[in-house]
Amino acid sequence: MKIQNIRSASKGNAGFSIAELMVVILIIGLLSTVVVPKVLDRLSDAKTGKAKADLPAIAQALDQYMISNGRFPDSIEDLVRPDDNGRQFLNQKTVPKDPWGVEYEYLAPSGGSNEYELRTLGRDGQPGGEGEDRDLTYAMIRDQQI
Repeated sequence: MKIQNIRSASKGNAGFSIAELMVVILIIGLLSTVVVPKVLDRLSDAKTGKAKADLPAIAQALDQYMISNGRFPDSIEDLVRPDDNGRQFLNQKTVPKDPWGVEYEYLAPSGGSNEYELRTLGRDGQPGGEGEDRDLTYAMIRDQQI
């Protein structure tokens, strides 16, 4: 008989009360208000960091193209296609995209200059901006302006 009484008593105490559930939901809500913004900031930092790593890598490929061919490529697409010597300067099938899904912009040197421009316009895709919308250029990274 004792066994039946213990079983019936444990069935009555199973589960959580509404107050306990409300406390758990409140704690989860408070944690999410603190944690989620931090995670989103880190995601933004990671995207900017990816662009800061990509731009020097592409610039190095542009410089290698110049050394091998005596001129800079007309477009960034030339880096993923074999040149006249059969050399490919970026080991990818397509031109890399910035962290926001847009191709990096390359402006070839003109007027006898050897200065090219390599940049991303940031999340908004528009010139200027702040934070994640800020433009990043290879020159800014090279000159440690960011």
